[in-house]
Amino acid sequence: MHILRNTPGIEITGLITTINEAFGRVAMHAVRRELLARQADATGLPLWPVALPWPCSNEEYERIMRGVFDRAVADGVDAIAFGDLFLADIRAYRERQLQGTGLEPLFPIWGIPTDRLASEMIAGGLRAKLTCVDPRVLPREFAGREFNAELLAELPATVDPCGENGEFHTFAYAGPMFSQEIPVTTGEAVERDNFSFRDLV
Repeated sequence: MHILRNTPGIEITGLITTINEAFGRVAMHAVRRELLARQADATGLPLWPVALPWPCSNEEYERIMRGVFDRAVADGVDAIAFGDLFLADIRAYRERQLQGTGLEPLFPIWGIPTDRLASEMIAGGLRAKLTCVDPRVLPREFAGREFNAELLAELPATVDPCGENGEFHTFAYAGPMFSQEIPVTTGEAVERDNFSFRDLV
């Protein structure tokens, strides 16, 4: 979002995020819906929460997302931006999903080396906490930790610095894309579906 806001000719009109309807949390990141709303408020942009049933088949997901795309086109939106970095199969999937919708897929940070991107984001004022960790590749104690230079230095060499392979997920609470910092504290640690989560309140 920060890069798009500094790209001539781009106007950001809203934020799309999927919500696990059963738990009232952002899918995979497990961030509380209230914190998601605080994030949107800090950007000054409207939030488009997309409720997903749990469990949710890919067919159901695609049906729900088609409704989101139809709404975007009806509202005069021209493109949807994704934060993907280097996974070509994920990018191809998103491009296929938008084919014929009238929406252009944008990938503003695609191909930026992730070690460089992680360091630049931190140096630029991004503050975030790890909310979900895959304990098969990263010790579960990393859940709840600050995403900072110290953490980057401690990541195993096999773990992507931006967690692009699903090694970890984060919640950003401060940075140049926000008008103010969102106060958060770490809460309960939970193990679920082979992942380690740390609640934020």
